Amino acid sequence: MAASTEGDAEGWCAAERPGAGGLALLGLAPSAPSCPHGPALLFVKTSQGKEEGRRFYACSACRDRRDCNFFQWEDEKVSEARLAAREEYNRNHQPSFTHRQNVERYENFVLLPLSKRRFCQECQQLLLPSEWEKHSDHQFLCDISTAQLKSPSQLLYPLENKKTNAQYLFADRSCQFLLDLIIDLGFRQVLCVGTPRYSQFYTEDEFCHYNMFNHYFFGGEASRETCRKFLYQDNGERVIMVTDPPFGGLVGALASSFKKLMSMWKKTEKEGHNNQEMPVFWIFPYFFESRILDYFPSFSMMDYQVDYDNHALYKYGKTGRRQSPVRIFTNLTPSMIVLPVEEGYRFCAICQRYVSSGNQHCEICNSCTSKDGRRWKHCVLCKKCVKPSWFHCNNCNCCALQNHTCEKTDAGCFVCGKAGHKRSTCPSLSCTRTAYQGDEKQRKKTLKRVRMGICKRSAMKHAIFSRKKAKNKKKKT
Repeated sequence: MAASTEGDAEGWCAAERPGAGGLALLGLAPSAPSCPHGPALLFVKTSQGKEEGRRFYACSACRDRRDCNFFQWEDEKVSEARLAAREEYNRNHQPSFTHRQNVERYENFVLLPLSKRRFCQECQQLLLPSEWEKHSDHQFLCDISTAQLKSPSQLLYPLENKKTNAQYLFADRSCQFLLDLIIDLGFRQVLCVGTPRYSQFYTEDEFCHYNMFNHYFFGGEASRETCRKFLYQDNGERVIMVTDPPFGGLVGALASSFKKLMSMWKKTEKEGHNNQEMPVFWIFPYFFESRILDYFPSFSMMDYQVDYDNHALYKYGKTGRRQSPVRIFTNLTPSMIVLPVEEGYRFCAICQRYVSSGNQHCEICNSCTSKDGRRWKHCVLCKKCVKPSWFHCNNCNCCALQNHTCEKTDAGCFVCGKAGHKRSTCPSLSCTRTAYQGDEKQRKKTLKRVRMGICKRSAMKHAIFSRKKAKNKKKKT
């Protein structure tokens, strides 16, 4: 089953935990207002060491106001007229066709002979003969086969707006690996979370329009029930959730939605589910490991490098400008995930999992510690393994790149240079400001005198020029 996500946003550039500086995600409030992408998320602007700022609601799916300009203060009173206008706006900004209409169109489309099956590349839409004239100046594909209809990714162009709908497609290598792995593990049903624009190709039993950032089903309770029934098939025994969310999306928002989907599965009638989780493959960069494990302690990260066809950097091995940082996070037992030996992966008997060829077991850490495929080295002072290009810095008291900027260098006050406070709270700031204000007054006086001098000289030149002009006129007469 495919569950679409509305807006593959890279997400807000924000902290997700209250207390950190920046924007903190507080989550989904029970009475949250809605935008075209469903219920908005609640945020608060925070400043380190200070009280929380004013809370506000913003779109869950788009971080750029040009894509969705929804904004509302939490304590703001919204008039009835504005609420009505907002509801009208939300209705007008839904897809051109409902899922039901898309299903009916698809049923009519497959009945057409091959010569009359057209797909508009500009509108990314299956066309019925009655719609050809409207799209006559567009580019379209003809003779759409049944095989093409069953592989929508080959028809649809990946969207490229990184702030709303950036879509990257797995390379054939990764697709085949995931498919083989899922089959070998005995799963027969896959809940794919994050398959936007597929509503043209799947029935209402196979597809739900869903926002993974706020657990919102656009089809309402009927759509939610469809998802629940899918998870309940065979008592949920052979279902796995696979998700490849936008990497800039807020991990906290994603984790909240995934937990709710997992909770739907847990409510199946099968005995013994009480202490189990729905099997999950969460595909995400390795540098989010600590965040994901904060929300899902039962998860572990596999060494397998996931690569993409249409991404310049996220490539496997030496084919790209750098190795792909994308990994598979799962709550399945690591030893069950067999990685391809022909690609250099091997089984570590101590860790009881498959690791990359460069990931050597550290006897001190008692773990295969590498995250990026290279062999990491152990730092005695840090008491952990670090990247091979890092060195221990005595100023920072941790390992970092050799040419990094030390934290302690920036720790002092910009005004007086002393540690323990910043420029804004410097005791010397008032004196400095007074002195600066005195200097500023003197500078303004000097500037005024200079300007007056320039004006006087200009006036004198103008007067001289005028007199000369008058004399010349007299001579001519």
